[in-house]
Amino acid sequence: MSVKKEFGDFQTPPALAERVTNLVSRLYGKPDLVVEPTAGLGNFLSAAAEHWDAGGTRFIGYEVNKSYYDSAKKNLKPFGIEIFHRDFFTEDWKANLSQTGQSRVLVLGNPPWVTNSGLGQLGSNNLPDKSNFQGMRGLDALTGKSNFDIAEWMLIRLIEALPAEGAIAVLCKTATARKVLRHIWKTGQGLAGSKLFHIDAKAEFDVAVDACFFYATAQPSSELSAEVYNSLDLEFGSKRFGFVDGQLVSNIEAYRKHVQLDGGSSHYLWRSGVKHDASKVMEFDRIGEMLQNGYGETVDLEKDYLYPLLKSSDIGNGRMKIRKSVLVTQRRTSDQTNEIRYLAPKTWAYLQQHAQALDARKSSIYRKRPRFCVFGIGDYSFAPWKIAISGLYKKFVFSVVPPVDDKPVMVDDTCYTIPCKSEEEAELLHGLLSSEVATEFLRSLVFIDSKRPITIDVLRRISFVELARELGKMKELEACICARSKDEVSETQMALLMESEDTYGPKKR
Repeated sequence: MSVKKEFGDFQTPPALAERVTNLVSRLYGKPDLVVEPTAGLGNFLSAAAEHWDAGGTRFIGYEVNKSYYDSAKKNLKPFGIEIFHRDFFTEDWKANLSQTGQSRVLVLGNPPWVTNSGLGQLGSNNLPDKSNFQGMRGLDALTGKSNFDIAEWMLIRLIEALPAEGAIAVLCKTATARKVLRHIWKTGQGLAGSKLFHIDAKAEFDVAVDACFFYATAQPSSELSAEVYNSLDLEFGSKRFGFVDGQLVSNIEAYRKHVQLDGGSSHYLWRSGVKHDASKVMEFDRIGEMLQNGYGETVDLEKDYLYPLLKSSDIGNGRMKIRKSVLVTQRRTSDQTNEIRYLAPKTWAYLQQHAQALDARKSSIYRKRPRFCVFGIGDYSFAPWKIAISGLYKKFVFSVVPPVDDKPVMVDDTCYTIPCKSEEEAELLHGLLSSEVATEFLRSLVFIDSKRPITIDVLRRISFVELARELGKMKELEACICARSKDEVSETQMALLMESEDTYGPKKR
């Protein structure tokens, strides 16, 4: 196993450590004590010691990697810096940061850039005690939202341990800094002076991730927000993101401009696409009249369970030409699949042929469900028209998805859709969602640097009624809503209520 991977190791270049230290000095002034909890080779401690070399400041480092500890001890000896061979996760940081009795304590450094599941897959024991410390529930915990950066856990512990006049100044993934602040803001209290400064992680660490220098003081603040700068330069302007009405927003000013759109819709519920976790078996390239699966096998199946498929890359790039088909074994996740044996024997034989791959799907969502089942499926999947958007692209491109060969088109599970009964309804919703007003509102919610910027949680915050009212399209929207049967509207409203309260917490407004 790579030591670099196991310890989430990205050693800070000396020049970057120096620039960050200079910025910290402007923000915080001179500390009484500088502590680097994951010292590595000691580059941050060296830069700090050189910057505050007038005396009166004490420097302490901690490092779990014995090889790095030995190198750092040698490198830091000329500065008289203390360094200890210790494991972060077994240390009492409250005691460590208060043992000198000094209040101006600066935690400085570069904690590991790796997730708990990432370390688990590597077989590493360099982990905190396993716990769902974010309080995730239900599907959120099962489908990965409870996964967290090790740095997130570490930074929260360090901030909680800081004395009243202390500060934290670290390099980390931008998403990690936001999660840390969100965790703290959920208590109704902010951290004074919270700031994020973007850095070029590709140039500094040769890694393709959005990273930042995160700074905050331990002083409580009523402001649940932080300034964001595009570089390590205070002279250039910043924008402010924060915690509003229990949710993170990426641009507070833009959000407040369109806050009336935040409320969700009781008539239109966003849904995820079909999930099967077996693309080589369940998806097919359409080659003329033939179908070819991911193993290169040409297959002959009944059309009963085959549907046109658009992938995230198709929708994200505006390609509406159907290139693939997908095998959908159910109309609802509770439907039994044994009937395929009699209704479509060739399809059943195909599923039996690839049963080993399908039975080996690891996600817990398939447990105690019918064999060969899929997920993210329901009556909404078979609506003749849809509005769709990819969650993986950094742009708000909504598409109208019409039926193909008299069949509804499916999308994959990285896409989100709204089912529509008619072309007129789809075109109306598409026009509303593609408007400048809707785009500005969505941009105020979304963090573009995220791995999946557009989420179903964000989309479900759009009020179509308020959007239509602002754009003068209320009569058209009312006509579409009236055209939907009372039973369908009632079913949608009930589904929205159950999902929003059970999975996402009580709905706003």
